[in-house]
Amino acid sequence: MADSLPPDGCHHYTDLGEVPWDIQKYWQQRYSIFSRYDEGIWMTDDAWFGITPEPVANKIAEHLSRAPEEATTVIDVFAGAGGNTIAFARSPRWEKVVAIERDPRAIACAKHNAEIYGVADKIQWIAGDCFEILRNETYLFFELKRPSDSIFNLSTMQPYSIVEIYDALAVICPDIALYLPRTSDLRQLAKYASADRKVEVIHYCMEGASKHAQL
Repeated sequence: MADSLPPDGCHHYTDLGEVPWDIQKYWQQRYSIFSRYDEGIWMTDDAWFGITPEPVANKIAEHLSRAPEEATTVIDVFAGAGGNTIAFARSPRWEKVVAIERDPRAIACAKHNAEIYGVADKIQWIAGDCFEILRNETYLFFELKRPSDSIFNLSTMQPYSIVEIYDALAVICPDIALYLPRTSDLRQLAKYASADRKVEVIHYCMEGASKHAQL
């Protein structure tokens, strides 16, 4: 796989001079994002902004493994270039991983990257809008990634607000996991807690730096 050529929109940058200026700082952290980057990892330029670093993705996979024993499938609704998808597939906890991504370039990267990690056969790939797909399917978990440097308003985030996501998934999913920006407004999250429903917030850090929070 490392010798194959990336399709249009997918890149394997090997030198800083090749990298667009606005993603250079992310490329310099490439081994934290994918430890096997040099084996031919593909990324879209947009994927660098929201990809889950590998240590964080592994920790998320560990946390989601606490799901009820009868749950055998996990879904990555916004799969991107495959950071979380690959971590889920590497976990022995799940019999099947479903990855949904509407950007055809990103899903091409994710498939390729999963092959590098040897887990592509465990993943069902679905190209399309997650909400159109979920109208006809039932899944257990999904993740949401959006970068931000200030307090992040979950009610106005794009392309879907937390209200749209929660309302669409709550009727079919007994458990929901959201991968959120580290600056998400906790007051907005608290609205989803009740006497019989616990909301757990986990804050992930890597090498002393704050990353994202998971609900």
